[in-house]
Amino acid sequence: MEHQTLEQSLRSGALDQRLAAVYGAEGLAAAKERCAVAAAGFTKTFESLPEAFFSAPGRTELGGNHTDHQHGRVLAAAVDLDILAAAAPNQSGMLRIQSQGYPMIVVDLRELTPQSGEENTSAALIRGVAARMAALGCPLTNAGLDAYVISDVPGGSGLSSSAAFEVLIGTMLNELFWDGKCSAVEIAQIGQYAENVFFGKPCGLMDQTASSVGGVVAIDFADTASPVVDSIALDLHAQGYALCILDSGADHADLTGEYAAITDELKAVCRCFGKEVLREVPEAEFLAELPRVRQTAGDRGVLRAFHVYAENRRAAAQAEALRKGDFEGYLDLVRQSGRSSAMYLQNVVPTGAAEHQELMVTLALCEAILNGRGAVRVHGGGFGGTAQAYVPLDLLEEFKTRTEAVLGQGSCHVVTIRPVGGVRLG
Repeated sequence: MEHQTLEQSLRSGALDQRLAAVYGAEGLAAAKERCAVAAAGFTKTFESLPEAFFSAPGRTELGGNHTDHQHGRVLAAAVDLDILAAAAPNQSGMLRIQSQGYPMIVVDLRELTPQSGEENTSAALIRGVAARMAALGCPLTNAGLDAYVISDVPGGSGLSSSAAFEVLIGTMLNELFWDGKCSAVEIAQIGQYAENVFFGKPCGLMDQTASSVGGVVAIDFADTASPVVDSIALDLHAQGYALCILDSGADHADLTGEYAAITDELKAVCRCFGKEVLREVPEAEFLAELPRVRQTAGDRGVLRAFHVYAENRRAAAQAEALRKGDFEGYLDLVRQSGRSSAMYLQNVVPTGAAEHQELMVTLALCEAILNGRGAVRVHGGGFGGTAQAYVPLDLLEEFKTRTEAVLGQGSCHVVTIRPVGGVRLG
């Protein structure tokens, strides 16, 4: 598409069908307005016209809490909050990413190794994605990219804005410089590599896969090089429910150690059996050797292993319940997942916290309002993070009002499931 025709196509309605397929007919007007904002931002920033729009969604974890890094099973979905970019190649050898409201990030494509002091930054994610794609054969040597990025995925919301950002960068490079050679799962793997090696966070592969593939997906990570991804139909509104993500209001700073402790302690359990991940350790052997494992790995590591074994079964059962249309059975499994995360995985309250337990208070508040209906559980990584609630539609307005009265205005995000993942919009 020529530079001049992108914005013309947006104004004329030529992109309406594509945008409606991603955002829904009810979200078309807002999508067009956001694209116009991104295009205007691009033109002002780079003094040229964009050639394409790209989008990558946030994600919500529906089942399989902290199982992906143990090569386990998960259930996840893309949501209707996304990161949107107007972009164009620049042939400068530089990736220039301007996120609305932030300083521009410039990454030199001649420097695709981890940089000192760049850990835990967006620049590290951009460099890591580019490095991995170049290593796989993407011809970036004489390339370059300008992009103006806007986002309605709240940072720290548990909707994984970092994974969406990685998928967005990967999708742009894949479409503009590699003729779309990478599959959605491969782009997810590239994003995970960037986060693990360049950003410095030992995450699994669930967030990136859910964002990249889109819709509701059941994923089996037994073979992380070729995860099994199965799409499942789910219309929450037809079931009479809304999906809410609630920000607990906790301080999100410096929680990498808490997340790392989960993987470290599970590794200690696995070392008792000469294995790397829990999926390689049969549960029967774990139970038979429990006294020795407790002595070697400690009781919290043991409890976390109990959670992972059961959560893998639950994630598979949740997927099967959705396939069969048994939504009440599905909700019961969601409740079980929440209890297991709090009791055994212990990723609700940061280590040693007593006075400040925002996420646990959020879970208790939601249970009190739901009063036996719907379901609520810890969402995503946990600790300083978010809760996920399935709220009956007739209770939604009251639920949102009462939770935000305690947690703050805007803390309850009502999300819908998006049918597609990382995508070029035009």
